[in-house]
Amino acid sequence: MAYGVKIAKGHARKGAALKRRHIRVRKRISGTPERPRLVVTRSNRHMVAQVIDDIAGHTLASASTLDVSIRGGEADKSAQAQQVGALVAERAKAAGVEAVVFDRGGNQYAGRIAALADAAREAGLKF
Repeated sequence: MAYGVKIAKGHARKGAALKRRHIRVRKRISGTPERPRLVVTRSNRHMVAQVIDDIAGHTLASASTLDVSIRGGEADKSAQAQQVGALVAERAKAAGVEAVVFDRGGNQYAGRIAALADAAREAGLKF
């Protein structure tokens, strides 16, 4: 199935490029009940991580920098991403998930995305 992203002008071009990259990633990656998809969404301020079973269409676990346990901290964005990774791994393991497929959401695997993934691995989630 072909998806198209409208060509944008000016500042909106960045968002369109991100959407195109995410579509390319999603062509190859899908979450199953045995290995759900760990999706990372990044904005300038916050990060959200969700463990999704694409076949059933359900979110099994989620965590974000907006959670009460993370939000009050004075840590930098990379440290908050590590906290989100550890929290989503803990919640996924509580939901019975041992292994996931990592979906970087069209973002480059560096910085906060890599910090979240590394923290989730250290917490016991297998990629």
